[in-house]
Amino acid sequence: MSSRIRHITVDCADTYALAGFWAEVLGYPRSADDHPGDPEAIAEAPDGAGPSLLFIRVPEGKTVKNRFHLDLQPSDRGRDEEVARVRALGATLVADHRRPDGTGWVTLADPEGNEFCVERSAAERAG
Repeated sequence: MSSRIRHITVDCADTYALAGFWAEVLGYPRSADDHPGDPEAIAEAPDGAGPSLLFIRVPEGKTVKNRFHLDLQPSDRGRDEEVARVRALGATLVADHRRPDGTGWVTLADPEGNEFCVERSAAERAG
């Protein structure tokens, strides 16, 4: 017997807004049951293709570096295009680890300060 990951849960202040940010980043639909001010919200993985992101409102703010974060690999664009797109959605730059030879990644933070990385696409890795 084994288990599968159903949700990755993120503590946050504004569940609806953060679920909306991640829904745009990942192309996941936000649950139709979610509304501003709800204590939880979800960005649902399409067709059960992976874990959904569940956002839970907590009273305390983020104070230290994440102990767990997501690494994103763009599927239909390059790393640099994805970094620009996600920053336009509200992410902020934390650290740029891109190298002159095209390898490396970029560490960003979502609107509530949760770090995540954007890596090269599969096509960039194959090139």
